[in-house]
Amino acid sequence: MTSPASPSRIVFIDVDGTILEHGTVIAPSTVSAIRAARARGHLVYLCTGRSDGDIHPDVRAIGFDGAITNGGGFATRGGELVLQHTMPREDVERLIRTFEEGGIQYFLQSHEGVFASPGILSLMSGFLRQRAARRAEDLQHLGVDDDDLLDAVLREASDRYRPLAQAPMDAIAKAVFVSERSDSVDHMQAELGERFHVIPGSMPMPGGSNGEISLRGINKGAAILEILDQLGLDAADAVGIGDSWNDVEMFQVCGTSVAMAGADPQLQALADHVTTGVLDDGVHNALVALDLI
Repeated sequence: MTSPASPSRIVFIDVDGTILEHGTVIAPSTVSAIRAARARGHLVYLCTGRSDGDIHPDVRAIGFDGAITNGGGFATRGGELVLQHTMPREDVERLIRTFEEGGIQYFLQSHEGVFASPGILSLMSGFLRQRAARRAEDLQHLGVDDDDLLDAVLREASDRYRPLAQAPMDAIAKAVFVSERSDSVDHMQAELGERFHVIPGSMPMPGGSNGEISLRGINKGAAILEILDQLGLDAADAVGIGDSWNDVEMFQVCGTSVAMAGADPQLQALADHVTTGVLDDGVHNALVALDLI
């Protein structure tokens, strides 16, 4: 098949729950589908809440034209940083005070890395093991040993996340928090007020909750519009694929939006299309349905 002379579409695709499942698992069809879309001349950008420094090497190895990271805080194109929206230091300090006063564990994210409060990894370990037990059947059909994978994920996390004391306070774009209380998202929004945007996170927490915090107006959708403007492309030709609440603004600005089958039903209702699950060829099926491959 002959590739078009120039890109006809641009795809923005989430990572966790869309490309990746269970920390490190990627359906083989996802890799081949993304590469096939690019081979046909379409641009494909990552669009993730993760820090650029926290993108798994197996995801990077797929190959992309650029990446929006930190939920819209930063963006790169061809390895060059082309967008940067960080929080003023006083806002970061306010977040830390609010977390610590509420006994909430958290991460701070810069472009290069993620900085962890002292108790967050032990808290996450418990919910990851519960999640793994529920997802064991899905992983089994991919030939993945669940216990070995989970131990590897936790070991990698403890090596990758840096101590909070090393956080560059003038270069933070986003915070992620984990709490044993079920109402932490509403609680944090009430505590912080309208200057901040607090949304549910993508980690299922049995008996608890987690969330993401950015400054109001910093989100994936706003970053997509900036990238499209830089590229001289029309939002009507953009496709957004995701599964989490940080994908809402992406769905709103892209001409075509696709939710993964595992997304919250309310989020699925906001999308133009719903594809199959992350391990059930969801990305591949979406790109086929949209005639991108």
